[in-house]
Amino acid sequence: MKLICSKSNLQKGVNIVSKAVPSKTTMPILECILIDASANEIKFTANDMELGIETKVEGEILEKGIIAVNAKTFSDIIRSFPDSDVIIESDSNYQISITCEKSHFDKISGKSGEDFSYLPYIEKSDYISLSQYTLKDVIRQTIFSIADNDNNKLMTGELFEIHDNELKVVSLDGHRISIRKIELKDSYPDRKVVVPGKSLQEISKILSGETEDEVHIFFTSNHIVFEFDTTTIVSRLIEGEYFKINQMLSTDYETKFVINKKELLSCINRATLLVKEGDKKPIIFTIKDTNMEIRINSQLGSMKEEIDIEKEGKDIMIGFNPKFLIDALRVIDDESVTIYMVNPKAPCFIRDEEQKYIYLILPVNFNSAVN
Repeated sequence: MKLICSKSNLQKGVNIVSKAVPSKTTMPILECILIDASANEIKFTANDMELGIETKVEGEILEKGIIAVNAKTFSDIIRSFPDSDVIIESDSNYQISITCEKSHFDKISGKSGEDFSYLPYIEKSDYISLSQYTLKDVIRQTIFSIADNDNNKLMTGELFEIHDNELKVVSLDGHRISIRKIELKDSYPDRKVVVPGKSLQEISKILSGETEDEVHIFFTSNHIVFEFDTTTIVSRLIEGEYFKINQMLSTDYETKFVINKKELLSCINRATLLVKEGDKKPIIFTIKDTNMEIRINSQLGSMKEEIDIEKEGKDIMIGFNPKFLIDALRVIDDESVTIYMVNPKAPCFIRDEEQKYIYLILPVNFNSAVN
């Protein structure tokens, strides 16, 4: 095999597929990138058996071939080069040489392409289409509330539910729920799948975020495929039936108030300056007719601040984990938010009128903080 590619094209391809190279594995072949120039195009592929990524790299094929090379070694070498053309060659003994201007690496150990775990073949018939901007935004607005441990596998993923022309994305971790609803251009058959959060985080890093650039999402019983630009990403789905979240959602409330989002977020951020990392001190809201008092007590001191609100319903005192509020408020783009509460032990809801976004947050006991 012999190829000529620009350093920038190689670097871009390596950066994309490296997101599917596992940090730890007992299988050396999974630490590799497959360089496939056996046809009339150059393709890079990586696959950790849960997430697989393939992307096309622009360049010239002088001799066709295919070889697997250690991802870290190859990436480090390419990154070290000046911005110039790079020549990559391999021989029948799977030895690789890489040349850029006056720099020459030789006898880099490769592996047979036949040993590589290729991406599974997916019948691309059942799909939806949306902009890369929308998908990237939806992931940003929900991914923070997946669970970060494997105690319940379903909580480490996000529900993608399609009904007619609506895509609903849901994440939860036992303390909060995040929901985003997107209107699609067309209607599609009903479908529910649970996508690993890790896969979505990596996909989000690759998406351009441009409104004109589309992404096609294909479904099978075991996999989901994201196809955009010159890249294909295949992820295994998480098996099992997702939680019945509709039973957890309610439109009933005793207290409803509208508040400036930026002011509320800034105030909570100030309050957390008095909370040591790992310390679970609640932030306490005391909601009255025209204002809300926010306060926090910790070993480092106490803080109190008032914010103007527009309120309907009863006065209420309620406590929350400040991080959960910060996570939700940070991804809401509206200037003001509407918050609904029932009582100090029931979840609060942050949602817009059309319910395009819903954030459910469970309150916490604040007795110890009051005393």
